[in-house]
Amino acid sequence: MIDQAMVVFTPSGKRGSFALGTSVLQAARELGVDLDSVCGGRGLCGRCQVQCANGEFSKHNIVSRPDHLSDATRVEARYQRINGAFVDGRRLGCQATIQGNLVIDIPPDSQVHRQVIRKDLDRADITVNPAVKLYVVDVQQPDMHDPSGDLRRLKQALTIEWGLTQLNAGLFIVRELQQALRKGDWQVTVAVHETGDILGVWPGFKEAVYGMAIDVGSTTIAAHLCDLSSGQVLASNGAMNPQIRFGEDLMSRVSYVMMNPGGDAEMTDAVIGAINDLLRAVSTVSGILPEDILELCFVANPVMHHLLLGINPVELGGAPFALATDESMQLNADEMGIRVHPLAKAYLLPCVAGHVGADTSGVVLSESPQTQDAMTLLVDVGTNAEIVLGNRHRLVACSSPTGPAFEGAQISGGQRAAPGAIERVRIDPETLEPRFSVIGSDTWSDDQGFASDNASVGVTGICGSGIIEVVAEMFLTGIIDADGVVNGELASRNPRIQATDRTFSYLLHESRQPGDVTIRITQNDVRQIQLAKAALYAGIRLLMDRLGVEKVERIRLAGAFGSHIDVKYAMILGLIPDCDLAQVGSAGNAAGTGALMALLDQDARREIEQVVRSIEKVETAVEADFQQHFVEAMAFPHKTASFPELGKVVPLPEARASRPARRRRVRRA
Repeated sequence: MIDQAMVVFTPSGKRGSFALGTSVLQAARELGVDLDSVCGGRGLCGRCQVQCANGEFSKHNIVSRPDHLSDATRVEARYQRINGAFVDGRRLGCQATIQGNLVIDIPPDSQVHRQVIRKDLDRADITVNPAVKLYVVDVQQPDMHDPSGDLRRLKQALTIEWGLTQLNAGLFIVRELQQALRKGDWQVTVAVHETGDILGVWPGFKEAVYGMAIDVGSTTIAAHLCDLSSGQVLASNGAMNPQIRFGEDLMSRVSYVMMNPGGDAEMTDAVIGAINDLLRAVSTVSGILPEDILELCFVANPVMHHLLLGINPVELGGAPFALATDESMQLNADEMGIRVHPLAKAYLLPCVAGHVGADTSGVVLSESPQTQDAMTLLVDVGTNAEIVLGNRHRLVACSSPTGPAFEGAQISGGQRAAPGAIERVRIDPETLEPRFSVIGSDTWSDDQGFASDNASVGVTGICGSGIIEVVAEMFLTGIIDADGVVNGELASRNPRIQATDRTFSYLLHESRQPGDVTIRITQNDVRQIQLAKAALYAGIRLLMDRLGVEKVERIRLAGAFGSHIDVKYAMILGLIPDCDLAQVGSAGNAAGTGALMALLDQDARREIEQVVRSIEKVETAVEADFQQHFVEAMAFPHKTASFPELGKVVPLPEARASRPARRRRVRRA
């Protein structure tokens, strides 16, 4: 008889085997999973709510079912009577016990250290010429001599006063019109879309209607509410993408759909639900009604794009990575299940090609490499990096399988950006002693007030920017060599270099208080970063080969990762090619900025639709040189490429004789 079950917690990915009858809360605590509880497991606080995933998870080799949890308890029933029913079939982790293999999702509101959504908007100068505009008109009153209906007379007024023709109105407008005309004493404000569709009518003068620019990422969703008349951004907010419980990276989610018929519909429902929650939250903060939102503009990578539209993404799981559509789309928001104004429109930017999506189109629109003389490199780093290279003469693009290491996944102490995560690291070259800072604190670990400043949180892990910096510092100080091997001979010089099985690791932080975790940088951690950065550099190198260039003149790093890494350390590791560091910078949430530009300026839509069609796609999966570029890029910063610009700023370790590089098989993240 089976008396043990395997439990996997998402989004952390931590897993373990537990005796049947163990509570989910207890299992989470034993694994160090971030699950909140303040009532001692008595079912009073409700903070330990969890969600059981349903389906076959080939990545973990288990089948998870809701009935693999114990039946609901009287304590849970009492909690729901007092506080309302659980959403999405959640359970209290302190009450639900393990009865079989499980994948358990910890929602953001059940986490002690809730994720910091780092998707701030970096606004460019944007022309305000929205597709939805307001018009105030005086409509001729009906009389016995003019039998025409109210709608006909409204259209005539719009034509006479504003020159609008080819106007269309559906039943919703017809139902609203008579009351609006009479309440406004025959003066109304009308919202008209560029297509000629009348979207709304209000009595008298209405000052503003609103739009939302939304960046649907695989990890986070960012939304920005703005006044369509003034272009002013009124509120921004972000949330975790709930699809993460179906898989951390894009291909895991595609695999989930392959293994679980109907899984695509589950993920579509999850992301639409999250977007509706975000819309309500942003509307509440800004004091407007969701019914006043008349247009939405979306950017997303191809898998997210398809799932957002309710399109099965399995074709993107293998060559030739065919998109259902690469064109821009103009839809009714109601078709997508988004709860705003009943006639609101939704615009999706075009995709470039399979695995280079509408988010890349947003980056291109924001950064405009097609107008630059300088050879410009745009990199949006995620589990699948999207890369664009070129200038006003020619643009090429590709995606590269970097995996989730840059987000803290597959790293022994890794986590996403949240309070308590190490984000900055420096190592003394003489003593090899580290100092670091964590998210949520202004002090460094060697400052006198560090312990007291972080007493409530502690050191909980290391996020992407922290792992980049610590590996780069380990290279600069000789703790690892150019091949990424931890130098065990330094153990006699500093006890932080410790033997771990057949390799060595570097002790960055040792737990000293409750809530703290010990952080070691293991040989495998270094290898994961090497694999990720080599894949990224190899994709860039393929584009340079295609354009016949040996040097880039300008580099822009987009997305949350690009916003928070030190570009110097990115170049030390060889994530990006050599370039004048003054010309390397963050593009912020360039995809979100592109979405905002397309929302506020209908001409920007025509521009990006034209530019995207001219971008040449390079498919890394079939390029023979990708593997060789990948192998050479495994070294720090690179096995063969020189970095003279970097050398002007950072004294790089002298090249050592390295072992012959082994060819490595690379799979798409």
